[in-house]
Amino acid sequence: MDTSLDPARATIGGLAEATRLVAAATRELDRDPVARAMLAETAARLRQPLRVALAGSIKAGKSTLLNALVGQSVAPTDATECTRVVTWYRNGQTPTVTAYSADNASANVVVRRGAGAHGLTFDMADLRWTPPGQHTVSHLEVQWPTAELAKTTIIDTPGTSSLSRDVSERTMALLTPADLDAAAMTVPGADAVVYLLRRLDATDVHFLEQLGAGSGALGVVGVVSRADEISAGRINALNSAREVATRFSTELERTGLCQAVIPVAGLLAFAAATLSQPEFVAFETLARLPAEHLELAMLSADRFARPDVVLPVAPMMRAQLLDRFGMFGVRMSVELVRSGVRDAAALARELSSRSGIDELRTVLDVQFGQRADQLKAHSALTTLDRVIRAHPGTSADALLPRIRELLSDVHGFAELRLLGHLRADELPLPPAELAELFRLIGGAGVAVHRRLGLPDDADEAALREQAMTAVRKWRARAKHPLIDKATATACLTAARSAEGALTQLTS
Repeated sequence: MDTSLDPARATIGGLAEATRLVAAATRELDRDPVARAMLAETAARLRQPLRVALAGSIKAGKSTLLNALVGQSVAPTDATECTRVVTWYRNGQTPTVTAYSADNASANVVVRRGAGAHGLTFDMADLRWTPPGQHTVSHLEVQWPTAELAKTTIIDTPGTSSLSRDVSERTMALLTPADLDAAAMTVPGADAVVYLLRRLDATDVHFLEQLGAGSGALGVVGVVSRADEISAGRINALNSAREVATRFSTELERTGLCQAVIPVAGLLAFAAATLSQPEFVAFETLARLPAEHLELAMLSADRFARPDVVLPVAPMMRAQLLDRFGMFGVRMSVELVRSGVRDAAALARELSSRSGIDELRTVLDVQFGQRADQLKAHSALTTLDRVIRAHPGTSADALLPRIRELLSDVHGFAELRLLGHLRADELPLPPAELAELFRLIGGAGVAVHRRLGLPDDADEAALREQAMTAVRKWRARAKHPLIDKATATACLTAARSAEGALTQLTS
């Protein structure tokens, strides 16, 4: 039996090596101001939080999903000028919104709050620029004090299918800056991408192909957005959305463009995070009505909110519930209260679980959060490769073989794809082996002891023995003569993950 290890193929280049290579390239290209500036930005990014971009067609629900992920109303969801530019959401001590122009002029943006789902507006009608002059907004930066943004910078992008070509190109320029012209080069804006789908058409596939070809982003997760609107907001909408997500996932898996597809009702998720006591009381009141009476009133959203429809909840509150929860959310909330949910906190938890946001958070944590160093290193190495190729004939060329060796190691990507496959379909393996495979490829965390299923305080000898056992076991499983190709590939991926764990223990 072959028990030799191949450490070079086990894991992608880490953050430390990416930092070392950027520093080496900076020394070699120090005399070129453009290269020096790009490399300085790349080095700074390696010390910053992971950057995750939200992308998708116009009106896909990106801003609503952002609010749901953050758990606060930080992004306007109405169609204003700010939805036509890239907006960066970062952690900050106080809420501030700043507009920037292409020539780096800046202006404070007034934030206005209203009521309902569209309760936040960035007023850019009268910007006062510093320095003064005629400037056009190129992007916005929002600083907001939240725990989520302390871990991850989120980038909200304009719709990829906007009728305005300039608007769509802002998203492409952020995510796929493939220009090798040294004077025009920019650093890729995101380390990972959440792509929102309403339907899977040629535009979506084309964008994902461009993303795969020209981006430094290693991770891409798909979201069937506004999932509550499938089946016209009926109570089975999310079941239908999950079937759609499974179909999209199967189609995208063949292309290798996306590692997972999750159905999410963003509006419901955000409403759950901000559910108020008066809203819960309204749902309690509606739940006490005879089912046939309420169903008649809810034949349509317009009918439910009409003042002449007699219900024990005021028309203004009914309109608020529709605005905040949607028809699906109202129906789901009433059913949950009828089934025994007795307080606002419990209803919020149930709605959050059913919205899909909890599953998405888990996927983002496993595939992005716990792999932040890997994703940032991949972005840096991609940029480094482009910078050196744009400045040929220097001593920095000697760094290219190592950079390309690290970039060609796609095991991390293989793990992400397999995790997505396991989420949509099961391999013909016993449950215990499926659980072990899921754990080895980082499904329960990427720390060595978690991959190997050992306690936090396991000593190095135990970790090494378990890793070697896993290497031998999964290599042997991959070579079984009766195993199908997909399962053999999965077993080989698990073996290489175990090799990577062993490499970490010996380094």
